[in-house]
Amino acid sequence: MSDALTPQELATLMRKNAGIAVEPAQLAENLDSRFDAYGLDSLGLLGIVAALENHRGASMPADAEKCATPREFLALVNNTLTKSGA
Repeated sequence: MSDALTPQELATLMRKNAGIAVEPAQLAENLDSRFDAYGLDSLGLLGIVAALENHRGASMPADAEKCATPREFLALVNNTLTKSGA
């Protein structure tokens, strides 16, 4: 099993931690759409970052909540997870 965060997992985190309902397939097909197009702001993304840190046991970069798109966020998170071995 891969430790990488998938678009499907991100969609679940968006729903559970920020109250943003987005279909996983839609998110996966639109990774370059801006988070604000889904109604997700930096505060909501901060909640997702906190949930990831708690669940994965790895600290995320301080500017993770500044990512503008799912692709940017997934790349940053997965790079961090790879480096930390989480």
